[in-house]
Amino acid sequence: MPLSPEQQAEIDELRATPQPTLRAVSPGMEQHLYKAYDVLDHGFIRVIDYMGDDAAITQAARVSYGKGTKSVSNDEGLIRYLMRHWHSTPFEMCEIKLHVKLPVFVARQWIRHRTANVNEYSARYSILDREFYIPAPDHLAAQSTVNNQGRGAALQGEEAARVLEILKTDSTRAYDNYEAMISQDDQQGLARELARMNLPANIYTQWYWKVDLHNLFHFLRLRADAHAQYEIRVYADAICEVVKDWVPFAYAAFEDYRMGGANLSAKAIDCVKRMLAGEEVTQESSGMSKGEWREFEGALGTPKPV
Repeated sequence: MPLSPEQQAEIDELRATPQPTLRAVSPGMEQHLYKAYDVLDHGFIRVIDYMGDDAAITQAARVSYGKGTKSVSNDEGLIRYLMRHWHSTPFEMCEIKLHVKLPVFVARQWIRHRTANVNEYSARYSILDREFYIPAPDHLAAQSTVNNQGRGAALQGEEAARVLEILKTDSTRAYDNYEAMISQDDQQGLARELARMNLPANIYTQWYWKVDLHNLFHFLRLRADAHAQYEIRVYADAICEVVKDWVPFAYAAFEDYRMGGANLSAKAIDCVKRMLAGEEVTQESSGMSKGEWREFEGALGTPKPV
């Protein structure tokens, strides 16, 4: 199960005993606080704590106290301005702390984002649970023939069944050997810190992950993108659902300028100007490489010739 009985009991107790506070709160985030949202087959995310809201971003940008005399519409416009012009410091005034349960191979991708504070479940002190990520059949895909780090079509029939059986068998065998090696009940055995090296990368781990909003947006821009690996993308998608309730103005600006927008080079902007002037621009006359031109066409939504 994603949550242990002890974790669920802790959540129930925390939500049943709210505390008065004088700090600024986000009503949208309060609805998510402590709740666990299932991800993959055994994973989850849940908000442990947060600081700030949309008003904290604008307050920092104005370096003022309280709400001042600015209206809500001015706050939204200022946040869009900050996002549009790549101002980062005001967004760093908001922070979130998440409890995440995820497969180890997803954690190794995630940890590449080094602008956060992380504390992970220790397999030196504790014994990991017998929980492994086993992909659903429609997520068992072959290697892409055009992208060295991507997937192709989903495996079918006997091949899909063969791969699933290997994943399940290897995971079970590795954990059986892990248990057999560990020193338990005062019996001689291998130390936990060494026994863990035999476990597969699809076993689940857990961590607390604390990050400011600016760096969280950077994480989401990369990991909630359609080209991101599915297993980390679903975690990013779940976080997006929380963030849009926490800082609605900031998230709307992020969706517009980062997720839905595009960065154009000087050459690309020159091509756009020439196109608007009625000139027919090709890859050969653009000054761009074939790869750049492909991405430029993708950003403009240029229909491919049939």
